[in-house]
Amino acid sequence: MTEFAANLSDIQAAALRIAPWIHRTPVMRCAHLDALADRPLHFKCEIFQRTGSFKFRGACNAVMSLTDEQAKRGVVTHSSGNHAQALALAAKLRGIAAYVVMPHDSARTKVAAVEGYGGRVIYCEPTVAARAAAAQEVIAQTGGAFIPPYDHPMVIAGQGTIAIELLDQVKILDAIIVPLGGGGMISGITIAARALRPNIKIIGAEPETVGDAALSKRLGSRQPATGAVTVADGLRTSLGDLTWPVVRDLVDSVVTVSEAEIKSALRLVYERMKVVIEPSAAVGIATALGVLRDRRDFQSAGVILCGGNIDLDSLSELIA
Repeated sequence: MTEFAANLSDIQAAALRIAPWIHRTPVMRCAHLDALADRPLHFKCEIFQRTGSFKFRGACNAVMSLTDEQAKRGVVTHSSGNHAQALALAAKLRGIAAYVVMPHDSARTKVAAVEGYGGRVIYCEPTVAARAAAAQEVIAQTGGAFIPPYDHPMVIAGQGTIAIELLDQVKILDAIIVPLGGGGMISGITIAARALRPNIKIIGAEPETVGDAALSKRLGSRQPATGAVTVADGLRTSLGDLTWPVVRDLVDSVVTVSEAEIKSALRLVYERMKVVIEPSAAVGIATALGVLRDRRDFQSAGVILCGGNIDLDSLSELIA
């Protein structure tokens, strides 16, 4: 039997550990979207989580799990997105340093957010290799603990607390639709949901231009992300060593949606639900309204609105 990076006990322990710092996010409904999906949709609003995304759960669990000896040297990561902000805030709450390696061409709003949460930004060239090398250099200099965005047991366990909350909030739920990039969120949610409700369906949602997880699932072997362009920039990452086995063995299916469908879902949420989501969150909604609409193997679905950190300067292009 495959041993996964976390189990239900780990996720329940994470829920207790991070409870003093996280928000228990609400579940919203929208009659118009229910009608379009031809079934009830329950939106788990991680857009209202601290730092504006689900990432704070995993970062907080990882930081609060460190021993005092580990913590005093700080934490290190490389990220230009939501994990960077989440780790910076978690470290601030623990009273330790957070060193965040970011490409020099990162959006100024993201850099400002990391610094606003107390993170110390180290710039690097905008390549995966440069990010990893810069992070290793910082670790060598500081002795800080490396906390990656998704491929980490404590991060996965923290993200799994979403499922514990959602299944408590919605007693009758047949499926959960989860936007899928590196796989930390869907891994934690799947492990928890499978333990609590063994028959629930877990469906990964991915942009078709970066369909590495769907291809990996179909071929039975992990395939790298191609680096193709998508408006859902938070989902461009390849599956990790710890997340791929969960997707392979426990996730029911991974489906893909087009860029046009993502943009249409984004606009629908702005017009009908009146909440701010980022394109990565729209991928799950596009999946519920598109490729899954005619499936009759589940009657109601939870959809994870994973984040709301959007560059407002680009909004007119996204919803045009």
